Amino acid sequence: MNQPLAGRVAWITGSARGIGKAIARHLALQGADLALTDVLEDDLYATAKELALESNRKVIHQVLDVTDPVGAAGFVQRTVDELGGLTILVNNAGITRDALMMRMSLNDWERVLHVNLTGSFVCTQAAIKPMMKARYGKIVNIASVVGVMGNAGQANYSASKAGMIALTKSVAKELAGRGVRANAVAPGFIETDMTHQLSPEVKEAYLQAIPLKYLGSSDDIAQVCAFLASAASDYISGQVLIVDGGLHM
Repeated sequence: MNQPLAGRVAWITGSARGIGKAIARHLALQGADLALTDVLEDDLYATAKELALESNRKVIHQVLDVTDPVGAAGFVQRTVDELGGLTILVNNAGITRDALMMRMSLNDWERVLHVNLTGSFVCTQAAIKPMMKARYGKIVNIASVVGVMGNAGQANYSASKAGMIALTKSVAKELAGRGVRANAVAPGFIETDMTHQLSPEVKEAYLQAIPLKYLGSSDDIAQVCAFLASAASDYISGQVLIVDGGLHM
């Protein structure tokens, strides 16, 4: 089996389930050892055990709040000590607190920005130290198509994801001279636990807005992340890859 990520070590935040878990699986099956973090302890443990058995790769895991700089720095050091380095970071952890602007609380605004945007900053700042030392690294930030086009009822989430895109471009410019690339993936409507709870009417409205007429899968996002984490994308940095079935053109 082709393993383009053999010898690489990947830290994926928010990797206990959903898109984060799918990303971790694809990276492991392509040869990367894994460092997994999430706040969902039981799901994280189960995912780490499952992926280690499935991929036969080394997998470490730790409950971590991505907004904790001391915890992030400690986990990076643990990753370097136990897995031999850190060459890939996928900032996937994120939350939503949807509401129309008139009804959105300041707490819900700040919480989403803190986890999604500040959390990505904290983890990136911790991860780039071993990458800069090795003069090679791949940072992949999971943004969103709403960070490009906005969305009613998601001012906080859209702003956080737009911020992640700007963070990506800034990091790409700062660290290019050290061999570190940074790119963002902007998913559209993806089949997740959240979309499964939508009413048939709402889901149909989403489908009508998508030219390809179907929701994407977690694997659709994971495959793009695996490409950006591999040497095949070494001449790509500071870019946003929109994966949305043609929703935003």
